[in-house]
Amino acid sequence: MLRRRMASTTSLSVKVSVKVILGSTREGRFGDKPAHWILGEARQHPGVDAELLDLLDYPLPFFDRPISPAREKGAYSSPAVTRWAAQIAGGDAFVVVSPEYNHGYPAVLKNAFDHIFPEWARKPIGFVSYGNAGGARGVEQLRLVAVELAMWPIRPAIHIPSEIYLAASKEPVPPNPAVFEPLKKTRFGDRVGMFFDDLLWAARALKAARTPAP
Repeated sequence: MLRRRMASTTSLSVKVSVKVILGSTREGRFGDKPAHWILGEARQHPGVDAELLDLLDYPLPFFDRPISPAREKGAYSSPAVTRWAAQIAGGDAFVVVSPEYNHGYPAVLKNAFDHIFPEWARKPIGFVSYGNAGGARGVEQLRLVAVELAMWPIRPAIHIPSEIYLAASKEPVPPNPAVFEPLKKTRFGDRVGMFFDDLLWAARALKAARTPAP
């Protein structure tokens, strides 16, 4: 009922840009498979322009700036950070695909968050995770980071269970979407549908709120 109300109160005519961030750069990583899958799912929604941002393509130095990015106001000294910031500034919503390492998430992902600030602010973010406990503990920490960046972490998350992880591990990139189909047929309902209902409602609502009045 809540999802139906949310969809009905936000115009689908508002175009939104969704950036899918692949948060692992590990050799032989699994994350490119769910990242390409969720990218395809995003592109099926009307009015959505979805793009994959692979952190392998955005090598950033370790954050070492003497002042907070919140005070730099988008003027970054590193060309690599400026390039990354431009990609994030163009997004209306974000989907982060992340493994769980030792009850947390990859350092390369935290570094990507820490380098910039205003480009993240007042935008929704959702998480697709895998690993121990379906990556739930890593996502719990990522939610705290998102709040501190003035973002809106949505309640639903997609946690990939071990049986889907093992099946998808054998797939090429991009994988056969059918491997992830069980996530839409759980006893709690369509987890993927719930995820995008909330993410896209928030994306359109917050984009409207960020748009200056004429």
